[in-house]
Amino acid sequence: MNESALLANYSRAPVRFVAGDGCYLIDENGRRYLDAIAGIAVCALGHAHPGIAEAVARQARQLVHASNLYYHEPSGELARELTRRSGFARAFFCNSGTEANEAAIKLARKAAYRRGERERNRILAFSGGFHGRTLGALAATANPEYKVGFAPLPEGFGWAPFNDLAALDAAIDERTAACIIEPVQGESGVHPAREEVLHELRRLCSERGALLIFDEVQCGMGRLGDLFAFQSVGVRPDLLTMAKALGNGLPIGAMLVDGSLADALQPGDHGSTFGGSPVSAAAALAHLCIRDELDLDTHVREVGAHAMTKLAALARALPSFVEPPRGRGLLLGLPLREPVRAAAVADALREQGILVGTAGGNTLRVAPPLIVSTEEIDRLVDAIGSVVAGMGAHATK
Repeated sequence: MNESALLANYSRAPVRFVAGDGCYLIDENGRRYLDAIAGIAVCALGHAHPGIAEAVARQARQLVHASNLYYHEPSGELARELTRRSGFARAFFCNSGTEANEAAIKLARKAAYRRGERERNRILAFSGGFHGRTLGALAATANPEYKVGFAPLPEGFGWAPFNDLAALDAAIDERTAACIIEPVQGESGVHPAREEVLHELRRLCSERGALLIFDEVQCGMGRLGDLFAFQSVGVRPDLLTMAKALGNGLPIGAMLVDGSLADALQPGDHGSTFGGSPVSAAAALAHLCIRDELDLDTHVREVGAHAMTKLAALARALPSFVEPPRGRGLLLGLPLREPVRAAAVADALREQGILVGTAGGNTLRVAPPLIVSTEEIDRLVDAIGSVVAGMGAHATK
């Protein structure tokens, strides 16, 4: 395998995929792999979905790009659908989750500026959060390991402890333009925000004039059992950001804003050359239609509950090596105890034809396509149990 022309900024597994089929990826030798990470929570409808493929091909034959100097039907229709389904007023399109978060940060500061609150420019984020790789989104990310060698980063960011109710009161003041939080953190090891913390965060933001941003890039688009994560946790933000699963693999991100913020960004304030391109917007529209036909939310709740039950049983069966699972819906984390390592387990599972992710705190991350079956979940959990038990027994000899 010769990939020497690629920049070496990824630690790639030694496998080359050439095709996909539902919950499976197929390598160059024709071997099928059960994909329980879905391109890091991207391919919600699975790989090579015929409805998505047809929508992309049809749009590509009509119009691929026109720029945001003009209107075109796919982005307008997608904005209408997202605002109708969410109750938000306006949508901004970009290409990725980090760009959506950059847009939200810029909007929060600009909104305060337009109100005459020139000192209200601080963005409050939370420990364990991950908001992207661009400099602004990286500045909002608490983990210092992501920042080594990239200083100086933009100023005006602060952090509060995640899920610490008592810390919120002191953290939000008259300088806070916005608080940004993931309803379920992914990169830190799959940690759901406690609902009482989110409710208090909402109350304090409203009371003190700060905006509340939900970063739903990984946990949104049905992964928790509702189309939007805020619907699952019962707390409504002022802005939400989304990407990953929106286009089911096509690059598209979005920021949805409440009505009071509809004019916060005006012509010249922000933009994206490829944002909301006709092809990516067509893929996202097809995704929304297909998920309705499948009653995907009900399926995610049922299969997610089954997965949580199976993983909890595994933790009880192997308490020396496995901790109780975390997460909601089909965004789940299984923490492992030393000496068993998540990365080694993921490698061993790949050898058995199963793909999982890893996350902070020695955790296996499970984020399969939302169409995954209970039988496929059973296969996944049984394989994890077998691998962990074998590694644990070998390590303790």
